[in-house]
Amino acid sequence: MGGTLRFLSYVLLGPGNSLRRHNKKRKQFNTVELKVRMDCDGCELKVRNALATMKGAQSVEINRKQQKVTVKGFVEPQRVLRRAQSTGKRAELWPYVPYTNPYMAPPAYDKRAPAGHVRKVDAVMPVTAGQEERLATLFSDDNPNACSVM
Repeated sequence: MGGTLRFLSYVLLGPGNSLRRHNKKRKQFNTVELKVRMDCDGCELKVRNALATMKGAQSVEINRKQQKVTVKGFVEPQRVLRRAQSTGKRAELWPYVPYTNPYMAPPAYDKRAPAGHVRKVDAVMPVTAGQEERLATLFSDDNPNACSVM
């Protein structure tokens, strides 16, 4: 049925005026978390109104104690960030992850992080065997050009 309608609109209206709604990309449902500096009820209301009026936003949750804003809906993270910054508040994407396993890669501690969270860091490139050997010979007693601090 849809193909027939598209064909008839192409024949009757021409190639430039056919139905284009089928070619539109659908936005995916996203949950965007932001860290926004809010001090009072007025700040919270200003941020909530700005984000709730965005096209595609379905819900806005604000935790002022953690300074965390969660927007759920068919929105893009960068647009939500720009809209939050347009209120005049300092905003960034949520930089923290829950700290659950102490045996994983060393996290970056942040004294401003909420309880049970650490700052998100990118994975560090592992040192290969060749690089490790070169580093070991830098401080070796056999190397005449080795560091004199040792």
